[in-house]
Amino acid sequence: MSKRDYYDVLGVAKSSSTEEIKKAYRKLAIKYHPDKNPDDKSAEDKFKEAAEAYEVLSNPEKKQRYDHYGHAGVGGASGGGYGGGGMNMEDIFSQFGDIFGGGGGSPFESFFGGGGQQSRGGRRVAKGTNLRIKVKLTLEEIANGTEKKIKVNKQVTCKTCDGTGAKDRSSVSTCKTCGGSGAVRRVTNTILGQMQTTSTCPTCNGSGSQITSKCTSCHGEGIVRGEETITINIPAGVSDGMQLSMSGKGNAAPNGGIPGDLIILIEEIPHETLKREGNNVVYDLHVSIVDAALGYSAEVPTIDGKAKIKIEPGTQSGKLLRLKGKGIPEVNSYHRGDEIIHVNIWTPKALSAEERTILEKLRDSPNFKPQPGKNDKSFFEKMKEYFE
Repeated sequence: MSKRDYYDVLGVAKSSSTEEIKKAYRKLAIKYHPDKNPDDKSAEDKFKEAAEAYEVLSNPEKKQRYDHYGHAGVGGASGGGYGGGGMNMEDIFSQFGDIFGGGGGSPFESFFGGGGQQSRGGRRVAKGTNLRIKVKLTLEEIANGTEKKIKVNKQVTCKTCDGTGAKDRSSVSTCKTCGGSGAVRRVTNTILGQMQTTSTCPTCNGSGSQITSKCTSCHGEGIVRGEETITINIPAGVSDGMQLSMSGKGNAAPNGGIPGDLIILIEEIPHETLKREGNNVVYDLHVSIVDAALGYSAEVPTIDGKAKIKIEPGTQSGKLLRLKGKGIPEVNSYHRGDEIIHVNIWTPKALSAEERTILEKLRDSPNFKPQPGKNDKSFFEKMKEYFE
């Protein structure tokens, strides 16, 4: 099932300001929040969809990629947790915070005067930092899609304590300040009556537990420096500078929190003979004067191997030939670009005495006199027509 346009999801225009996008999301988040719609799968799906749309459109960098490439630009091109797609409740509450809960530091405080990054049974957990790596791809890999296994040096969960940060199970106890909830509530008297506020427990920092004896390997952090081999499935059609995102493959978070994301920056390795122009590729074919005049069968390189083309007798320099469907596919589409062959007439620089004699005899022939047409177009004009 294809994703809905994020602007349609939030009911805003592309020209909407950050504040307008924020207000639109706030309205939908309140309407479809799980607490207001218990056991309502449809409302839950709309709540997730709205959060996914806001996660992209509220981020200037992601919004720019989305406007240019659509869902593919923010990772919607492939499965396995790419981009903003597939957000679950844990993702939403850990990344944005529960919009009706308590605590501090949530991006939703500007919406509701409260918030907090609640998750996992109502307890606030930390989120690991994102990682950014660069992946270099050949034109062939870009055209066909590829799988890359990358070793990433990052923060990983401590195996000694399984990320708890404690020496052993007996070293973990329920926080006495919050009773394990991770939050504390305070009631204050105001001129409007009693007001109840909720904030992150200052003793356990929202974890709901306390460690009496720390793990000797990670010193109570629950994370250590390590290496992980990550398999990245890159869809066909990506372009230089495009970014993909793998959810949960960034740095591990302290004390069993939510891992960050892995941001993958695509870098295209220049091809030896083919030049990419959008979804098309261009090849410069050099043809001798004799072959151009008499015509012949030429072999040209393509992304998929070699292909034979026919050079018609009398072919002029600057002629553009097209190999349909031999270019780059569009991301998440069956459409594929073409290969454009630019014919260049090659003129020899050194001639033997016999060759010079033959050419001098042909010089005065009418067929060897330049005969430019009235409607001849420049190479750039021809290229523009092909790419349009």
